[in-house]
Amino acid sequence: MFSKSKINEPGPKDNETAAPMKADAPKPATPSSSGDYKPAAPKAKPPASVLSSDLHITGNVKTTGDIQIEGTVEGDIRAHLLTVGEGATVKGEVTADDVVINGRIVGRVRGLKVRLTSTARVEGDIIHKTIAIESGAHFEGSVQRQEDPLSGNKPGAKPAPAPATSAQS
Repeated sequence: MFSKSKINEPGPKDNETAAPMKADAPKPATPSSSGDYKPAAPKAKPPASVLSSDLHITGNVKTTGDIQIEGTVEGDIRAHLLTVGEGATVKGEVTADDVVINGRIVGRVRGLKVRLTSTARVEGDIIHKTIAIESGAHFEGSVQRQEDPLSGNKPGAKPAPAPATSAQS
């Protein structure tokens, strides 16, 4: 039916024209017939999980992917990219590589990149590597820059000293 041109293919050209293809010669693996086919490109990233506006979660949420919250969460959230929708409310600690806040958060925010849009309302501390706060955003709390805000350690915090065996002199 159709044949592929062999002009631009690498490899020896002398033997290809002289020897016709044998019927019992092995065929190259094709993705449709072979179960061990591995695509060269990485898989496409799945879309963000969306917690709809009518959803109320009490408890912690943890994912290695992206999450978009439109409802209410009472608990801690850990994600790669966290987007808090305009009508959403989160009461708890938020930790993510990227945090985009359009709604309300009551609690600590930890993120490498934190962005408060003009509709954001945050009541709590923000620990970040980079931050952007748009005009109109409402924020009550402290802002603290850390090289690794996801680690959970406070800057300058040292391990607690061993308890003294005798406190009296």
